[in-house]
Amino acid sequence: MKAKKGEKPNISARRNIFALGFVSFFTDISSEMVFSLLPTFILGLPGSSVAVLGLIEGVAESLSYGIRAVSGVFSDKFKRRKAVVLVGYGISNVVKPLFSAAQTAVDAFIIRVTDRIGKGVRTAPRDALLSESVSEKNRGAAFGLHRALDQAGAILGPVIASVGMLLVGLTARDIFWLSFIPGLIALLILLFLVQERTSKSTGEFKLLAGMRTVLKGKFLLLLMIVSLFSLGAFNFSFVLLNAREAGVIDPLIPLIYAVVNVGHTVVAIPAGVLSDRIGKEKALVLGYTVFLFVAVLILFSPTDVFNASLIAVIFGIYLGIVETVQRVLVPEYVESSLRGTAYGFYYLVVGASFFVANTVVGTLWNFFGSSAASIYSLTLSSIAIIGMLLFLNYQKRKRVL
Repeated sequence: MKAKKGEKPNISARRNIFALGFVSFFTDISSEMVFSLLPTFILGLPGSSVAVLGLIEGVAESLSYGIRAVSGVFSDKFKRRKAVVLVGYGISNVVKPLFSAAQTAVDAFIIRVTDRIGKGVRTAPRDALLSESVSEKNRGAAFGLHRALDQAGAILGPVIASVGMLLVGLTARDIFWLSFIPGLIALLILLFLVQERTSKSTGEFKLLAGMRTVLKGKFLLLLMIVSLFSLGAFNFSFVLLNAREAGVIDPLIPLIYAVVNVGHTVVAIPAGVLSDRIGKEKALVLGYTVFLFVAVLILFSPTDVFNASLIAVIFGIYLGIVETVQRVLVPEYVESSLRGTAYGFYYLVVGASFFVANTVVGTLWNFFGSSAASIYSLTLSSIAIIGMLLFLNYQKRKRVL
């Protein structure tokens, strides 16, 4: 009987990992049906430009990351991760179809920001819930599986968008409306299949004490390095813009985005497993180096469709490594009862840095071209790689002492 009792949590944990993965799978089908068309759609609206696109992405993403800090702390205090996650997914999946009604860049800005608020509400509690559904030794593999399912949906979404436009004759606004269907499926899976699994903590959660406990020591150093890298790490919009400037026609831009997501999906599980074997920090150095290579290619490679596609693949590989490994690293440096708070601060730092990155890259690209933007990103990623190597050396010395 004791063995059976011991088995139930494991079965429940495995079900949570897969259920959360499929929630992300269907949400990403919905999201990427929209986002694969969004940069060119926004650029076609009155009052828009590349600089405005960068500003929209920067504000939306930074706000999203800021809200993750609040939702993470909230889920630690009240130990209700699933409810917070459900609210977040609900906001995003309801608001995205409203892009079909956008008439100006301001409309797109409001909808994009609201969608990112939903993402901000759900992400830190979801990652904490996922980390609590798996043992430490298999955490990298679990996050890799989640990322792979997430990105499988991100592949399918742009394909649906391109097929709908090329073969069925749908417009971008039609695709935006259709995105509600997979979003609804994601909400039903979350509601009925995901179980609450907050860790048991001793004592009452205290906000200020919890924040002070998280923001110190090695975790604080890690956040500083991640922030340096994120200050130069532009998002997918500029990879799609690079493809457009290379001659890829608008109806095929979603396929370039699908290429990004193929690279992301293929690498996610191996990256998680590799981080379990060689160490999360070393795997993160590898991911940062791949991004540096992307910046180098944009700077030096000929502007043509082949190189634009190659850059998209390598950008996807970078995302698969970094977005998996950074999330796996967070619980390594904090106690289990404060994981929501730690994930919240991690996302807050990354989001503030991404705001700067996307705004600066968009401005540089708009006024000075892709070369200036690439040099900016290349410089900061190089500094972050050096910082992470020094961090590894510091940890090695501390272990010896």
